[in-house]
Amino acid sequence: MTMRKPVAFTAALAAGTLLLAGCAEGGNAPADSADGELSGEITFQTWNLKNEKFTPYFEDLIDAFESDNPGTTIEWVDAPPEGYQDKLSADAAAGNLPDVVDMGPEAAYTLAQAGILEDIAESDPEAEDLYLDKAWEAMTFAGLGGGTYGYPWYLNTGPSFFNTALFEECGLDPADLPTDYDALFTQAETLTASCPDDAMIARMPAIENFGEYGVELMNEDGTEFTYNSEKGVEFVQRFVDLYADAGLTEESLNNLQTAEVDDFKAGRLAYLPGSSYTYNDLKDTAPAVFESLGIGPRINDSSPNMYIESLVVNAGSENVELAREFAKYVTNSENQLAFAEAASVFPSSEGSLDDPFYTEDDGDGATAVRLAAAEQVREAVVWWPAAFSGGPDAATLREEIALAVLGQKSAQEALDASVKYSNERLAATR
Repeated sequence: MTMRKPVAFTAALAAGTLLLAGCAEGGNAPADSADGELSGEITFQTWNLKNEKFTPYFEDLIDAFESDNPGTTIEWVDAPPEGYQDKLSADAAAGNLPDVVDMGPEAAYTLAQAGILEDIAESDPEAEDLYLDKAWEAMTFAGLGGGTYGYPWYLNTGPSFFNTALFEECGLDPADLPTDYDALFTQAETLTASCPDDAMIARMPAIENFGEYGVELMNEDGTEFTYNSEKGVEFVQRFVDLYADAGLTEESLNNLQTAEVDDFKAGRLAYLPGSSYTYNDLKDTAPAVFESLGIGPRINDSSPNMYIESLVVNAGSENVELAREFAKYVTNSENQLAFAEAASVFPSSEGSLDDPFYTEDDGDGATAVRLAAAEQVREAVVWWPAAFSGGPDAATLREEIALAVLGQKSAQEALDASVKYSNERLAATR
């Protein structure tokens, strides 16, 4: 399992033309029984989690919930990784969205905008105290009036990985790993001057990197993007200058994460932004690079980025109270901890990061990475705005930055064009 990043929804959802969806399986009994206890049936959908590793966890979880709540039935369905967002779009449009669904902020924003999702800040306000502040904020959408549209589930962030052998070879001090963007770009220039066939950076910035650099991404009410500010232009200009000094290759303009990882494993790249499971992957698949692996915090000038997955509740569910209670059950501290430990991610429930699994060092390298990342989660922010599409908005930003790097536009012109596109798309969905 990997932590997904936002991807695009269809225009039909974005236009907000959908009717409120019911449960995927019609005809459920009401959630309230005569004595006030939960009853009825709901459908719970996950994404790419029905497999040898996680199936026992979810089956036991559901069995325990049903045992604690006689008269309830949880039907678990799991969607394949391919086309998940398209499936959500189609299900919502057809009125077949399950009662409780696994999704990230971008998908939740689009569905909430169309009136599909329960605003739990309104229907279940006490739930806020159960989760980390930053996680709750990530599912609270200023552009939709400040409602909260998902119970936070799991988080992911990760350290930076460095090839210290390449540092030594190319005139850098492996004991002085960069932690902010000034140091990263300065060291990238030094490395390129000494080793023109190698590189420090292999990707153009994405929207979350602007946030990490300290750029204001949107206005306070979440109705307009603002990353074409002086600070945003300054950030893009760093990449323009690095490319002019041959510190970036044309391949880096494609923003291919797989190519970046492959270059790092091949020893041609000095810096790799990773996650909590990168360490073991490098250990297993790139032993030569792993021998000289350096580890530092995620590069940032403000707060490090993290990704979040949540459980949303279908506002049109016939058993909405049962759906809310089950979503809270899956995301309570005990169940989040069990899942996070198995999945190499981090819990979003309040107090869970104080568990010994995230605080006690046993001397293993993987544990050290986990503890450092857990500490990073405490200060991390979900910088990717929920209103920013991982499809058209992200592609436009990437293409405009590439034009600036190639000298076909100024950094200001490129960001102006990207912001104009994103603001027009956002306005069209209101």
